[in-house]
Amino acid sequence: MWIIIARRPRRAARQRQRTITSFPKYRRLPELFPSVPGVVFFYDLDVLQPGRPAGRRLVIMLSFENDYSRAAHPAVLDAIARANETLYPGYGSDALCASAANRIREACDAPDADVRFLVGGTQTNQVVIDAITPPYAGVVTVDSGHPNVHEAGAIEYSGHKVLTLPHHDGKMDAAELAAFCDTFYADGNHEHMVYPGAVYVSMSTEYGTIYSASELEALAETAHRYGMPLFVDGARLGYGLTATGCDLTLPDVARIADVFYIGGTKVGALFGEAVVFTNHGEYSRTPRHFLTQIKQHGALLAKGFVLGAQFDALFTDGLYLRIARNANAQADRIREALVAKGYTLTFEAPTNQIFVTLDHPTIARLERDVRLGFMEKADETHTVMRICTSWSTTDAQTDALIALL
Repeated sequence: MWIIIARRPRRAARQRQRTITSFPKYRRLPELFPSVPGVVFFYDLDVLQPGRPAGRRLVIMLSFENDYSRAAHPAVLDAIARANETLYPGYGSDALCASAANRIREACDAPDADVRFLVGGTQTNQVVIDAITPPYAGVVTVDSGHPNVHEAGAIEYSGHKVLTLPHHDGKMDAAELAAFCDTFYADGNHEHMVYPGAVYVSMSTEYGTIYSASELEALAETAHRYGMPLFVDGARLGYGLTATGCDLTLPDVARIADVFYIGGTKVGALFGEAVVFTNHGEYSRTPRHFLTQIKQHGALLAKGFVLGAQFDALFTDGLYLRIARNANAQADRIREALVAKGYTLTFEAPTNQIFVTLDHPTIARLERDVRLGFMEKADETHTVMRICTSWSTTDAQTDALIALL
């Protein structure tokens, strides 16, 4: 997203209504950015008035901070607008949710799957983990997993400890999961401890890496061997499935995982996540009274048809995966430029998240013109920063970022 910033005026309403083209020095700005999606002008007429000292400059700011800065894909907004012309029943019991669920089942090649719509990622993780994990058990994830580091203790708040394994570029290793469970059950006091009750992974991971089909199958087999379901967080599933080198498809995920969700918030929707219980085995059945459990978490949207309309649009004519590919294509261009210019990539990741280790003067220089995401401190003089593209990132925005590198 582009943001062209200057402070807002403090003078009369007549002056506030004047356009930037009133000032010769800035008259060409609309010509320079006539058709770049995401250009936002904030006018400071006090700054731009002719004759005033030039004490401030006009800032052109790019944003590669996250993949949810744009509201929604136009097709999604159109679908919501059309839905607004009809009265629907509440809580997801409407024709739009039914249609969206059918489209998702078809895309997953999973006719028996149960599809439910929730609003956001942390909410979805909390609801699903609470529903599939016994009350005496915790959920196993890697130490970099979203429930462990970026959910403010939401899983623990619902009564389940987060049990962590070391990550490998964001991923869980099936052999280490087996060793963890063997160690737990070999302990003579394990009945006085928190049982491993479910396994959580994400696709793509917190570091933008992806699982192969064989890696995900190994995790599912290990989880089932120890009596646990495998839950795949798909907040960025579209970006993971369309990444270069990914050998997983949406039907593969539905075949391997017991429950997963298709992220909409970060892939073209205004908000929303589609939870899929695959119902293909002992560990993949929809929990009893799941709608009631959603309600207990305060997560049951009364206007559920708004979620249905969005996913109905995203799963019409392959829109969901098609727009996700754009984010990866733009990220690939940026990665190539970073390597060519001698930057250090922190992780070899093929999706829309790029992690680069930068010294602090370089961060300060770049952040004068582009908004980046903070990931973690590398050492006293370097920080790992995230460059994040999205379904809506344009060639022009990518070109501008590359020019600044």
